[in-house]
Amino acid sequence: MKLEEYPKLTIIMRGYSFEQAEAILKAMNGFEKDYAVEMTLNTENALENIKQLNAQFGDKIKIGAGTVRTIEDAKAAYAAGAKFLLGPHVFTKEMLAFANEKNILAVPAAMTPSEIDEMFKNGADIVKIFPAAVVTPRFFKDVQAPLGKLPLMGVGGVSTDNARAFFENQASYLGLGSGMFNKEDLKELNIPNLAKSLQLLLERIK
Repeated sequence: MKLEEYPKLTIIMRGYSFEQAEAILKAMNGFEKDYAVEMTLNTENALENIKQLNAQFGDKIKIGAGTVRTIEDAKAAYAAGAKFLLGPHVFTKEMLAFANEKNILAVPAAMTPSEIDEMFKNGADIVKIFPAAVVTPRFFKDVQAPLGKLPLMGVGGVSTDNARAFFENQASYLGLGSGMFNKEDLKELNIPNLAKSLQLLLERIK
């Protein structure tokens, strides 16, 4: 997978059932170029769910794995068909080399300029700034003043209400988790309402 193919927005599915994840991907009909989705590996049956979702939707939607913490996680996610790997912290050189070799996008997390620089030098495709709400949107603009333009993703505390501020401060990508959808819509597998939430975010970041 090439970096230029990766959408600006990623839906983080943590703790969702297969049925809820499936409903979200069905709601993404028409939004495939706007959103990628990742299922975190600390979700029950995550690897099997990634495999099944790829079989159903993988030709249209970019599906990856989140909470990737070890080389074993990376290899298992790849075997399940993940197109990209997101982590909550820095990746080892071994993890980055594996992702590069297998042509899957590596998105480790960082929180300091030194960590960001190290991850890119070691082969990261995107660096996830986590938790983004703690450093605030301004961090993205400020850190790129000395480091230059970089593909940074804001994750952690990003919502429909503040997403635009991150993009205005030079974030290239955003990941949204629990605040993305109405809990009742997820509980009831309300696909039309889930689609409305996807549309609302796109309208807010215009």
